[in-house]
Amino acid sequence: MSGVLVTMEAVVAAFGTRTLLDGVSLGIGTGERIGVVGRNGAGKSTLLRLLAGQATADAGRIVRAGSVRVGLLAQDDQLAPDATVRQAVVGDVPDHVWAADPRRRSVLAGLGLLDRLDAVVGRSSGGERRRVALAALLVDDIDLLVLDEPTNHLDVEGVAWLAAHLRSWRGGLLVATHDRWFLDEVCERVWEVADGRVDAYDGGYSAYVLARAERARQADATEARRQNLLRKELAWLRRGPPARTSKPRFRIEAANALIADEPPARDTLGLRSFAASRLGKDVYDVEDVTLRLSDRALLTDVTWRLGPGDRVGLVGANGSGKTTLMRLLTGQVSPDAGQVRVGRSVRSALLSQEIHEMDPGLRALEAVERAGRVLEVGRGREMTAGQLLEQFGLPSARQWTRVGDLSGGERRRLQLLRLLMQRPNVLLLDEPTNDLDTDTLTALEDVLDSWPGTIVAVSHDRYFLERTCDTIFAMFGDGSLVMLPGGVDEYLSRRQAATQTGAAGAGAAGAAGRTAPAGRVGAGRTAGVAAVPGAGAAAGAGADSGAVAGDTGGSLSAGQARLARKELTRLERALERLARRESALHTALAEAATDHQRLLALDAELREVVAEKARTEDAWLSLASDLEDA
Repeated sequence: MSGVLVTMEAVVAAFGTRTLLDGVSLGIGTGERIGVVGRNGAGKSTLLRLLAGQATADAGRIVRAGSVRVGLLAQDDQLAPDATVRQAVVGDVPDHVWAADPRRRSVLAGLGLLDRLDAVVGRSSGGERRRVALAALLVDDIDLLVLDEPTNHLDVEGVAWLAAHLRSWRGGLLVATHDRWFLDEVCERVWEVADGRVDAYDGGYSAYVLARAERARQADATEARRQNLLRKELAWLRRGPPARTSKPRFRIEAANALIADEPPARDTLGLRSFAASRLGKDVYDVEDVTLRLSDRALLTDVTWRLGPGDRVGLVGANGSGKTTLMRLLTGQVSPDAGQVRVGRSVRSALLSQEIHEMDPGLRALEAVERAGRVLEVGRGREMTAGQLLEQFGLPSARQWTRVGDLSGGERRRLQLLRLLMQRPNVLLLDEPTNDLDTDTLTALEDVLDSWPGTIVAVSHDRYFLERTCDTIFAMFGDGSLVMLPGGVDEYLSRRQAATQTGAAGAGAAGAAGRTAPAGRVGAGRTAGVAAVPGAGAAAGAGADSGAVAGDTGGSLSAGQARLARKELTRLERALERLARRESALHTALAEAATDHQRLLALDAELREVVAEKARTEDAWLSLASDLEDA
C-alpha cells in the first residue's frame, strides 16, 4: 500500500447541538506520522473515528484507498471478556509460530504481557485491557494505525518503548495524545482540532508550540512593536532571492526573539524561601522505613527527607509502589518498621487517580467555590475560582454547566482546582496529567510555577516531570528509593541495564544448574550451540580495529596494513559466530514459547546479540575502508 490512505472532503460532524468539525478537508498517506491535539471535547476522538470508518459524517465525504486496512485503538476496547491475553493478541496461532516472530515477541515484551498470556481479559484491570488492545493492533498487518490516547496506563518505560516502536512504523500513523514528549518523539506533523477546524503544523509538539506562540504574539495588540518587526523581516525575506541561505537561520533567530525577554519558568530560590516561611524547615522525614504489601517489600530501610519548596518527581514501573508511598506520606498507610515524621505546619492534599464523585447537581463554578473562592498563586497575586476555571479551559458560559453533564476530563479539572482551592502547602499528585489535554496541562504547569510549597508528583508524563520538578527519584521494585541526577533518561538506562544483567544471570544460572534436553533451551543457552563472547568481546572488536586504523592520517604503513587485514579476518569470524548465535536464539525462542521467564531472558539476549552484530559490522566497514585507501 502506498500513497494517500484516507482523505476527508468538506466534512461536517456534530455532537448534539455542538458542531465539532465544520467543513474539514485533509488527508493522510503512507509513512506520515501525525499527532492530534486539542481541548477535551473539541472533537479529536470524533476525527479519529471518522478516519477509521467507525463513525459517519453529517456532511461531506471520506474516501479510503481500495484495500487499505485501518486499525483503531479507541478509548473503550472491544475485547471479548472470556478470552485470554494470548487469544486476544495472537489468536489461535500456535505458540511455536508466534514466538518465532520477532515483531510479536517484541510487542508482548514491550507492553509487559509475556507473563500475562494466560490471564483472562474480563478479570484484568482497565490498564491491562488497554495494553492488550494496543498489542493486538501492533502485531497485525495494518496500513493506517489510529491511536486514541495510547500512553494511558503505560509507565515511563512503556511509553519510551512504544515511541521507539512507532518511529519505525512504515504505514500511516494518527495518534491523539496529551503526552507532549511522546508527540515530539514520534510525530512529524501536528493537527490541532479547535472551533470546528483542523489546523496543520509541521514538526512535533515543540514546533507546534512555537508556531502557536508566533500567532498569539502577532495577534496581541500589546505586542504591536514586535509584530511590525516580524512583518518587516518576513517581507524582506519574500522580496529576497528564493534560495537565500539565511532563511533557516531566521527561523531560529525569530524563535529566540519571541522568548528573549521571557523570565525563567519559576524563581526556584524565591519559591523555596516563601515555602519555608509557610512550612518551616521540616516537611516529611521518612526514617529507616520498611513497607510491605503482602509478601513483597516495597521499601526496605529507606530514609528520605522532603524539605520546604522541594519539587520531586517519582518514576517506576507499574506496581512498584509509587501510589503506596504517597499514601504513606499522608498517613493512610503505616510502615512495618521505621517512622514517618510530619512537620507541624504541613497541610497536605492528595490528588488520587480516581475521580471522586461530586454532587452532579452542582454547577461547575459552585463545585470549586465550595472548596474556596480565591487562590494565592504567588506573592501578592490572587486568582478567583472563575478565573482559574477559565484558565483551565472552562469559559464563563461553561462554568454554569452541571457537574453531571461534564466530560471525564472536565471533572478531572474540577477535582484538581478544588484541591488547589483548599490552600495546602504540600501537594501530592498521583498521575495528575490523566484525562487532561495539552492546553490544560500548560495551564496547570503555569499555576504550579508560582505555587509556593512542596510538590511530590507521580507521573508517566516525562514532559510534565521535567517541566515541573527539580529532582527525580525512582522505585526499581527492589525496596530502594534512588535519586537520579540524570532524570528520566537515567532511569531508563538503569532499567535497560538491569534487564540485560538479569538475562545474562539467567543464562549463567541455567548453564551451571542443569543440562538442557536435546532441542530445548536452558535459560539463555541452546543445546549444541557454542556461546559467543559477550559484550566485552564486542567492545574489543571495535576497540582493536580502531587501534589498528586510528591516528594514521588516512594512510597505513605496511605493518599496520598486515595488522588490519588480520583484524579484518577476526571480525569476519566474529560476525559468522554472531549470525549463528542469532539464528540459534530465534529457534530457541520458538521452542520456549510456553516458558515465559525463559522467553524474556532469551529475548533480552537476542537484542544484545543483534546490537553486538551491528557494532562489529561497523568496525569491519571502517577497517575495510581504511584498507582500500591504503
